[in-house]
This record gives sequence, C-alpha cells and structure tokens, in this order.
Amino acid sequence: MIVLFFGTLYYLYAKSKDKPVEYDTVRPFVTNIYKKTVATGSVVPRNEIEIKSNISGIIDEIYVEAGQKVKKGDLIARIKVVPNMTNLSNAENRVNRAEIALNNATKDHNRNKPLYNDGVISAELYQQYQTAMENAKEELRSAKDNLQIIQKGISERYGTSSNTLVKSTINGMVLDVPIEVGNSVIEANTFNAGTTIALVADMNEMIFKGNVDESEVGKLKVGMPLILTLGAVEDEKFDATLEYIAPKGVEDQGAIQFAIKAALSGKHSDVFIRAGYSASADIVLDKRDSVMAIPEGVVKFDDKHMPYVEKMTGDQLYERQNIKQGLSDGINVEVLEGVTMDDQLKAGEKIKPVAIPRGGGTH
Repeated sequence: MIVLFFGTLYYLYAKSKDKPVEYDTVRPFVTNIYKKTVATGSVVPRNEIEIKSNISGIIDEIYVEAGQKVKKGDLIARIKVVPNMTNLSNAENRVNRAEIALNNATKDHNRNKPLYNDGVISAELYQQYQTAMENAKEELRSAKDNLQIIQKGISERYGTSSNTLVKSTINGMVLDVPIEVGNSVIEANTFNAGTTIALVADMNEMIFKGNVDESEVGKLKVGMPLILTLGAVEDEKFDATLEYIAPKGVEDQGAIQFAIKAALSGKHSDVFIRAGYSASADIVLDKRDSVMAIPEGVVKFDDKHMPYVEKMTGDQLYERQNIKQGLSDGINVEVLEGVTMDDQLKAGEKIKPVAIPRGGGTH
C-alpha cells in the first residue's frame, strides 16, 4: 500500500510538471528583395475626345454605336435644324430687300448701257452702274445662303461642309453615344460647352492614372518602371513607365494624395484593355538581387533598437546573435552581417498536433 501511495504521488507530480517549449528553426536563404509602393487608380485612353454639335437642333440620325472604330472625318450623326422664328423672318426680309435692290440696279444698268454704247455717257459712269448690279447679285446670293442655313443648316454653295453633319475629329473607337434620335442638342459656343454627341478615344495609347501617399511620393522619379495589375484581367501583368508626378497634393479623407500618370508599353496587343479598368500599380523603389535573407519575423530588437536573432547552439539551446540588416520588403529582410547560410535561427513555437477523437468527432 505504501509503495502504491508513493507511486501515485510521483505519477501526479510528473504529469503536472510542464514540458519544455520546443521551437521551429529556419536557415538563411538566397532570394530577390523588392521594396515597393502601391498606387491605385484606373487605366484610361491618353486622348479621349468629346464630339460636340456646332449647331442647335434635333438628332435626326445616328451612324455609329459604342465599340465601333472610326476614322477622322467619318459621320457620327446628322442634326435637323429647328430655325429660330425671329432669325428666319429677318433672313426672309433680307432676301426680299436684296431682290428689290437687284431689280433696281438691273434697270439702271439696262437704261444706261445704250447711252454708253452711243457715247453719251463716259465709261467711268457706266462702270458704276455695272458694279452696282454685280454687288446686288452677290448680296442676293448671300441672303439666300443665309436663309438656307437658318432653315436647313446647309447652303447649296457649301454643301460639303454642313454643320448638320457631325463628324469624328480623330481616328479611334467610339466609347459612348450619350444621345438618341430625337434628342435636342445645343451648339458649342463661347457661353455654352454644347451637347456631347459621342466620346471617341485612341485605344492604342493607354495610360494609368492613380494616386500615391505623401509619405511615398518623395521616393518617386519620372521614368521609374511600374507593374500594373488590372482587376478585370486575371493572371496578367502589364509594364508601364512613370511619366508624371503632380507638384501639388490633394487631401483625401485626411491624407494628402499626389496624382501620377504612367504610360503603358505597347506589349499588350493580345489583350483588349477597356477604358476605365480599375488597376493597382507596384512601383519598385529599390531592389536587391540574389542576396542572403531571413524571414522578418525572426528578427528581434533590444531596448536600443539593435536587431538580433537567436542562433541555435545545441538541442533547443539558443544564443543572441547581433545582425546588420539591409533592404526589407515587409516579409523577408536582407542580412549583411551576423549569420551564415548554415546557421539555424529560432522561429516560432512548434504547433502541437491536436488529437481527434475516434469516430470522427461530435455528432
């Protein structure tokens, strides 16, 4: 009984005694380390043109639709003119006055021509009657042209350059046609931007527009390479070159953001990039190729912010080893001094496997 009693006490003591903590170890490895910053934005055409009307009226016909390619001079739409009644009345009165003036000038010319032929009046005087008649003819032609333009938006003498025909001003693709047949449009002038008939852009020249935080903008330089990831194109990266950094920041939700622009390379011909795709840009600020590195999680710091690691010296025995760090990407850090490729460094505590009850667990 005594032996059994003491044996039970020893068993309980041994069971209650904490087992030593075991740790995983890692070795230094060779890798490439890139220090990057990320900018968010979108991919848009460099040149996006709003095609506007040069005359007020009603859309009579539309010749294009979104997604269609057009060339400079191609027809976009035709506008039916709705004349202003005051202008129409004035134009008709001008034609009437011009006809009266021409009739009077013709009579004077015809009356004095025989007198000139008989030598009764001088050539100088006759020339005045002849010039007056020609001026009256030209005034009538001008008045009729003005009336036709007010009525139809086009004159017979200038039919090929009608304001009623809206044409593309560049080669590109139609991105949007925000109007429909029957819509009223307003002409573009000094006091009004005018109604947009269509949006046309050159889709062969795309740029990235984004923003970076003020803490990173000082590290950027024009000409830096960017790697773009588009939200709508999976497993595909696009190269770009930084070409613009805004000289002035804009406050956004309490943070100062600076606008940037980057030109996409022409090596994306096999992928159609639509205007407005959301994108994120990785900007490489610094890099190290083929350097010795360790996970950043194994690095510790003392009270003086000196970095060190714990190097294995025996079975679950470790000692402090000061190191000199290089570039870090937030996951791995370059090690310049302090460890070798053969060292084993203390990492996290080993995860013990969880015993699963027989029978597949609870029911």
